[in-house]
Amino acid sequence: EPEEILEDIEWMLSWSPMVDIEPCEEWAIHDYECWEGIELSEYEDIETVSKLAQLLEEHGKAYAVYYQHYGNDYATEEDFKDRYLGEYEDEEDFVYQSWESNGMIQQLKEINISTFYIDWKAVTRDWFIDSYFSVEIGHKETYIFIR
Repeated sequence: EPEEILEDIEWMLSWSPMVDIEPCEEWAIHDYECWEGIELSEYEDIETVSKLAQLLEEHGKAYAVYYQHYGNDYATEEDFKDRYLGEYEDEEDFVYQSWESNGMIQQLKEINISTFYIDWKAVTRDWFIDSYFSVEIGHKETYIFIR
């Protein structure tokens, strides 16, 4: 919580070697870890730091990717939850699993059409033209979002 962060900052400042000369009031963020690529300014608002930390703890790297794509003004938790569809091996894996979860693969089997005949690259290209976007963050690690 923001209050806890401020308490920690005050405690840290109380250990300054300058505290005997004059009260220490200024602080800045000079280094940060575990932010999954989100960059903070030196004088980031404590409310923002707290909120981002909570969102990263709850949603992990997927939220960080979303935040970096949309920026601070649009990357609300509600918007993230509405747009984030999950982690997949790649875009084609997402399309295939979507077809499977909607029963389309089973329907094809019922009418004796093999999925071998489906041009997954073409279907994926069509889906990602305007409906979805993805961010590949590693080998077989892709986050999918609704546009």
